[in-house]
Amino acid sequence: MSERAERLHAEIAACTLCAEHLPLGPRPVVQFSPASRVLIIGQAPGTKVHASGVPWDDDSGERLRGWLGLERAAFYDPARVALMPMGFCYPGRRKGGDAPPRRECAPHWHDRVLSLLPARRLTLLVGSYAQAAYLPETRRLTMTERVRRAGEFGPLFPLPHPAWRARLWMAKHSWFEAETLPRLRAAVARALD
Repeated sequence: MSERAERLHAEIAACTLCAEHLPLGPRPVVQFSPASRVLIIGQAPGTKVHASGVPWDDDSGERLRGWLGLERAAFYDPARVALMPMGFCYPGRRKGGDAPPRRECAPHWHDRVLSLLPARRLTLLVGSYAQAAYLPETRRLTMTERVRRAGEFGPLFPLPHPAWRARLWMAKHSWFEAETLPRLRAAVARALD
């Protein structure tokens, strides 16, 4: 890893930008290197990821790795895959689930991380927060419509969040498993080849 990337990792690890709003305190969870050819932009760590410090270290991560057709070793190899949520720390709870990612995080850190990654990369936008930030021109579309139109957004590939609710969503949208997942796996394989 380059010296610049190591410095940025250290700065992120020491971040206290929104500490006063984090019920479990800051623990930024991110993975990247200047060689990462696939970037996964998710939502924010949950409590399990906060506890382990490992991105996507929960059932959602297991489901996401299955969608991508990637084994754990490849998924957690920063020379291959960068993992950057919209909010780097666990944001706490609100009625119905986890709170949204903190708004301070992405504007402060994302461009700095992106500047280290290869220009030619596949970027997976997992969930509506990432899609709203990186596909603002599609704000009138539902998340389902964006996912259905994956392939129309260049190197940006929208996906639903792989939480347990995704199983219910997938049952209603059989095209996701039949059409989108094969395209996704092929795109990931090309990016990592």
